[in-house]
Amino acid sequence: MNESFGKPEKLKSQKLIDELFLKGKSIKAFPLKLMYLERPISGEAEIKTGVSVPKKLIKTAVKRNRIKRLMREIFRKNKYLVYKDLSRTYSFMFIYISKEEIPYEKLEKSMQKLLEQIQKMNR
Repeated sequence: MNESFGKPEKLKSQKLIDELFLKGKSIKAFPLKLMYLERPISGEAEIKTGVSVPKKLIKTAVKRNRIKRLMREIFRKNKYLVYKDLSRTYSFMFIYISKEEIPYEKLEKSMQKLLEQIQKMNR
């Protein structure tokens, strides 16, 4: 599987983001919360993904940007967990819910746990 995280896979559409927050469901694995929404199948990427770090929890932009960069990297490395046997199309938003910076390893375990839960629901 290709480990890139290109433009077709990024959640950029304000319409999709609004719909995700209105109609989406969520699951948590500290320090992450995953909002997800099943979408009608179309010709575009099967999963559109975004990341968010609230300014209310992490005050400095430098720290927020670093956490977002780590989250995108972890998703890029572990997206195979949800892409294998994928029968649906999803919008994802990973939201950071901790007040402190968490080490890469803990973030990775948390995201893997969330992706495995989505993969189990996909069966």
